[in-house]
Amino acid sequence: MFVVGLVAFLSGLLSLLSWIGWRFFVVTVPVSEVSAGSRVVISTARRASWSSRLGLPQLTFRQVGSVLLVLFVGGSVVGCVFLFSGWIVPDPLSALEMDRQAHIQAALNPERLVPPPALPPSMFVGSERPGLETADRDWTKLSTDFTQPILRILARLQERGYTFALLEGYRSPERQEMLANMGNHVTNARAFQSKHQFGLAVDVAPVRDGRLVISELDPWAMQAYVALGEEAEKAGLVWGGSWSFKDYGHVEMSGARSASNRKTP
Repeated sequence: MFVVGLVAFLSGLLSLLSWIGWRFFVVTVPVSEVSAGSRVVISTARRASWSSRLGLPQLTFRQVGSVLLVLFVGGSVVGCVFLFSGWIVPDPLSALEMDRQAHIQAALNPERLVPPPALPPSMFVGSERPGLETADRDWTKLSTDFTQPILRILARLQERGYTFALLEGYRSPERQEMLANMGNHVTNARAFQSKHQFGLAVDVAPVRDGRLVISELDPWAMQAYVALGEEAEKAGLVWGGSWSFKDYGHVEMSGARSASNRKTP
C-alpha cells in the first residue's frame, strides 16, 4: 500500500514538473512570426511537416530541449527516490524490536482512565448503608496510585456485564468516628484505622436497571460481587469479601494501614 502511494505521488510530481516546463518554457511560435534572418536549425517546412502529422505545436530545438530538461529532472527525482528507498526501509528484526518496545511502553504507561460521573445523592437515600447520601464520592481525593487500578477493575467488570458505582471513597476521620459510634454492625474501626482516611479504599455496589443493588442477598448482586473479588485479586488489591466479616463491596490497597479488626472499615 505504501509503495502504491509512493508511485502515485512521484507520478503526480513528474506530471506537475512536466506541466510547469510546458507552460512556462515552451512557447509555440507560429510560422508566420519567424523572421527570415532567424537561425532555426530545422526548417519551417520540415517542422510543419512532422509536427502537423503528430498534432503537436511547432517547436524549436531550444523549446524541445526545455521539455526534455524538465522530463530529465523529474525522472532523476523519481529514480533517486527508488534508488535510495532501500536505505530508509528498516531491517525486519529492527522493526520487530521497535514493535516490542512499543508494547512494553504501552504496558508500563497504560492509558489513564477517567472516573465516571458521581451518582446523584437521591439514589442513596433510604439504602441499608446509614448516611450514605452524605458520603464522599470525589475521585480526586483518592490516591492516584489507587485510582487507576480501581478504574481498570470497573472497566473489566463492565465488559463482563456488571456496572458498578462508587458508594464512598475518601472518608474523613470525623465521619469514621460517627460510623464507629453507630455500633459494630457498621464498623468498629476508629479514625485513621481505615484506609478510607488515606484515600486507599473504596466501597462500590452494582447497578441494575438504573438502581443500586447493595445487598448481597440478591443472587445477581452476589454474582457481581464475586466478579469484583476476582478482578480485585487479579490486580493485587484486597477484597473485603475475603475477610471473616464480609464486606463484599469493599476494595482497598494491600499492605499496611488496614483496619485492625477487618470489619467494614
